[in-house]
Formats: sequence, structure tokens, C-alpha cells
Amino acid sequence: MKIDRTYRRHCLRCALAVAASTYPAAAFAAGVSAGTTIENTASATYSNGATTETITSNQVDILVDEVLNVAVASQDAGNVTLNSSGAVLSFEITNTGNGPEAFELTVNPALSGDDFDPSVTLLAYDSNGNGVYNAGVDITIPSGGATPAIAADDTLLVFVVTALAGTPGDGDTADVRLTAVADTGSGTPGTVFAGQGAGGGDAVVGSSTASDDDEGTLIASIGAVTLVKSVDIDDQFGGEEAIPGATATYSIVASVSGSGSVSGLVVSDPIPTGTTYQAGSLELNGSSLTDQTGDDAGEGGPAGISVNLGTIASGASRTITFSVTVN
Repeated sequence: MKIDRTYRRHCLRCALAVAASTYPAAAFAAGVSAGTTIENTASATYSNGATTETITSNQVDILVDEVLNVAVASQDAGNVTLNSSGAVLSFEITNTGNGPEAFELTVNPALSGDDFDPSVTLLAYDSNGNGVYNAGVDITIPSGGATPAIAADDTLLVFVVTALAGTPGDGDTADVRLTAVADTGSGTPGTVFAGQGAGGGDAVVGSSTASDDDEGTLIASIGAVTLVKSVDIDDQFGGEEAIPGATATYSIVASVSGSGSVSGLVVSDPIPTGTTYQAGSLELNGSSLTDQTGDDAGEGGPAGISVNLGTIASGASRTITFSVTVN
């Protein structure tokens, strides 16, 4: 017996409705699993005057088609701090369809209405299931690539790794959008991809259009450095006059403001013309530094001084001093 397509669709909708009402606690997002065969046989009992007879009809089979649906949700509770070390945004991809499906992912960091556009370093998924991004462990998804197949009603945690770009100010925000589209296809709900569903049936676009997106927000944590330089003069007669033979002690105060730290901070200063550097006079926060290169943070000599302050947190400062003799 040949069943036409309209009748087949009608029976499928009936079967899904019955399943939903009979088993209201079922966890499936879109009902019966794609590729399932629903079997049905009718029976009749009657009396023919001599005996009671029972007969059965032919069996009618319905292959359940795949529904393509997806939901994307940011997993970050609020703004994620982005500094010179970068930042990671987390998104959960949920296959709300009824069959296994991979989803193509795209990231847009250049949305209008925010303060700056960060750069996207890479996209990866939580391959070890620990809920946090592990560089070199979690598997990278190429640009425009797809996730592995996600089972019906299952989820996959995806990480968007970002870095500072442009010249944002401290506290500026940036929105980043992650979009997931069913690998089989998307479009208006009800769109059919013949023969492309799980188990060889059709794939039908669901109410989500087989596409969804969500946004995460980054907040720039930027540190700014200010340098304030001063000098004290001590002459050989006990005064403070800049005369030949007097000692000039320079102080350089490096201060960090803003909400973020700075890294790789190196302060240098040439020895002024008309003066001679006093060997062994270089200090950092009152502690002596050697003039040699490589044995501590500083170095000094006839050409000038240099001190590597490294990473300094917001609100902190460092003071460098050195002395010269006026020629």
C-alpha cells in the first residue's frame, strides 16, 4: 500500500502529538528521534453469525524526519575583562532538534553600538569537558568551520578567545556575537532538505530557522603609565647650586593608573650632556642596583640608565634614582 506525502506528514504530526501528551516528562527537545520508524497496524473484531472473527490490516511505517533546531546562549555572568593577556568568552550550543547535527560557527567582533572592536584569536570547543578553556588542549574550530555532531537535546561548550585591538580606553566595552547554523541547512521554518536527515529521512527546518546567535561583552582593562622626574642638587660647599663638581640626583617616579596592569615596562634615561654618571648610584625603590647588564633589573653607564620594571598593577608606582656630577 502506497502512502502519499500529505498523509505521511499528517500521521507524523499526530504521532508526535500523541507522544508529547502521553509522555510529558520526556527530555527530548523535538519529540521522537530522527530516523525512528513508527509502526502501526489496525485491527477489527466482528461476528459473522457463526463465530467471532479478528482481522488485522497491513502495517504502515512512518520514518520520522529530522527537525533542525539550535539555541545559542552566552555562559558569562557579566562583562568579561579584556587586558593585554586576552580574554575568553564562553557560549553553549544546544541542539534542540531531534537528530544529531553539526553546526557551522561564525564570530562577529565588529558590532555597531559598542566602544571598540577586539580581535578574535581562535574558536575552540571544550574537548575535555572541564568547563574552562585550556590552550593547546581544547580543539580549535577553523574559521567558518563546524562543531562535531551534537546529539539531540545535548550541548557543546564553545570558547571565543579574544585579544585587545585598536586603542580602547579603560572601561570601554565591546560586544562579540557567536552564530550557529545547522550544517545541513537553514531557512524558513518548514524548509525541507530531502533525504538529508538522520536515518535517510528528510531534514526539516524548525522554529529556530536552524540558526541562532548570542552575544558576550568584553570590558577593556587598560593601565596607563605616567613618569614624573625631579632633581636634587648638592654642591661641594654644602649648598644646592648647580656648579661644576656638584652632584645632581635624579628621581623618576613611574605610576600606573586605570583598572589594568601594564607589562614589560622599561624606564630609560640618557646621561645629560655636561655631566658624568656616578657609578653605583642607580637605585630602585631605595635598593641599590648594579651597573652591569643582566644581573638585576637595572644597568647604568656613561650613556645612560635603564631599569626593567616588568609588570605593575594599577595603583602601584616605582621610584628610580641615579646621580651625576656636573662637569
